[in-house]
Amino acid sequence: MDLQLTLLLCLGAMVLNLPFGYYRAGTRKFSWQWFLAVHLPVPLIVALRLISGISWEAIPLIFTSDVAGQIIGGMIRAGVKTPVTKEVSVEEDE
Repeated sequence: MDLQLTLLLCLGAMVLNLPFGYYRAGTRKFSWQWFLAVHLPVPLIVALRLISGISWEAIPLIFTSDVAGQIIGGMIRAGVKTPVTKEVSVEEDE
């Protein structure tokens, strides 16, 4: 197993899943949009694995990278959705 190529594919899988995880976090759980956000990047990653010649032994590591990208993307959305506002009291306004 070519370790550098496998790690590069894992990094790519995680980065590819960031926007999908971001989108997934804003959809209703188990809706068709949620299902697409979770599963749409999978065929591309499988194709990249097959084209690059990485063996099936790397699948658990690649799958873990997929999940990490989904989770991190969802965490980014959770952090972005609450706008930062400054509360002004009556005393400061005068």
